[in-house]
Amino acid sequence: MLNKKSHFVFTFLAILLLLPLSFFSSTNAHKPLRRHLLSHESENYAVIFDAGSTGSRVHVFRFNENLELLPIGNDIEFFMATKPGLSSYADDPKAAANSLEPLLEGAEGAVPKELQSETPLELGATAGLRMLKGDAAEKILQAVRDLVKNESTFHTKDQWVSILDGTQEGSYMWVAINYLLGNLGKNYKSTTATIDLGGGSVQMAYAISKEHFANAPQNEDGEPYVQEKHLLANDYYLYVHSYLNYGQLAGRAEIFKASRNYSNPCALEGYDGYYSYGGVNYKVKAPSSGTSLKKCRALTRKALKISAPCNYKNCTFNGVWNGGGGAGSKTVHASSFFYDIGAQVGIVDSKFPSAIAKPIQYLNAAKVACKTKAADIKSVFPNAQDRDIPYLCIDLVYDYTLLVDGLGLNPYKDITVMHDVKYKNYLVGAAWPLGCAIDLVSSSPKKTRISSH
Repeated sequence: MLNKKSHFVFTFLAILLLLPLSFFSSTNAHKPLRRHLLSHESENYAVIFDAGSTGSRVHVFRFNENLELLPIGNDIEFFMATKPGLSSYADDPKAAANSLEPLLEGAEGAVPKELQSETPLELGATAGLRMLKGDAAEKILQAVRDLVKNESTFHTKDQWVSILDGTQEGSYMWVAINYLLGNLGKNYKSTTATIDLGGGSVQMAYAISKEHFANAPQNEDGEPYVQEKHLLANDYYLYVHSYLNYGQLAGRAEIFKASRNYSNPCALEGYDGYYSYGGVNYKVKAPSSGTSLKKCRALTRKALKISAPCNYKNCTFNGVWNGGGGAGSKTVHASSFFYDIGAQVGIVDSKFPSAIAKPIQYLNAAKVACKTKAADIKSVFPNAQDRDIPYLCIDLVYDYTLLVDGLGLNPYKDITVMHDVKYKNYLVGAAWPLGCAIDLVSSSPKKTRISSH
């Protein structure tokens, strides 16, 4: 028999041998749960679908606990696109929803399975669905909601699959740009104003003081011009307005409408054709007297309704309150068509994601474009896109007039015209989905969603 001392030693050795097995068994059994908890505490994902008129895109963003972007694979986001857009399936809602399946599968592959049930998914449809008649848009959106609910485990709500209104789009853009520039969390005086010139609308947004916010008026629909936001432990009072039908492509139509004639002084000499927008064809032909910069400017001011009655102390155009100005509007970042048109005429170099420009440069380029015949544009502006050549005069005049006469910028003011923003060692697209993602994953107890959902 073992004496007491030997028995104690034997028992002690047995415990030593068994403990590691028990430890590893216990660790493995709870490893998935532990990984889930740690990931959930330190990382957040957001899946954002941008359903545009020409195609659908999905963005997947990954954030740490400080709301800093983390890479997904070799890039700062997962991105995937497909064509055509949802509006191309106006008569077949199910086919519209099914067109998103590859994007949904791609997003599922980018987000760890154990996090998908707590990863928010939002789809914002823009110009394409807005233009559909009757209940076609709503039927497509419902089919998309059914697809997401039945074929994915992402966290979503019916109201998160919707048509994005211009105010939401403008707010998201302001958040995205200021986030990428490192301005969020700072005093509003350190933020930049954003002007996003899309095809159908243009959005302007900037932060104003609390004092201005207290006296801010409502728009003609009774909705506030200013939104109160809490982002990265700071309160912001965000002036946002979306000018529907005043985007680059819609603006052309407004100017052709304003001429009310067979010919238009903004049309390049030598071009005789039609411009189609919103289901309407507009005749595009220069008058016998030729293209006229002066007359084109006057027509553009008329289309923008620069002289419309203003019921506030200061207005931009078409009777819209301008937000009152202030420190939050001192610096300006302009995006989308401002960059695209600028790149075609040498205002910006498309090899670079952004450039410093002045509004007057658009007018100077217009002076050249408007006196050049359509057939000769390529010899003057070799980067001009064929589809835009007939409208280069009108586009440049419109961009200058919008910035200076419409939004009140000094012609010689430095603005940043951008396509992408450098963030750490990556280039991130200047677009609203990132702002939407930041809003969705914000963990602040005082969090206020930017959208009205």
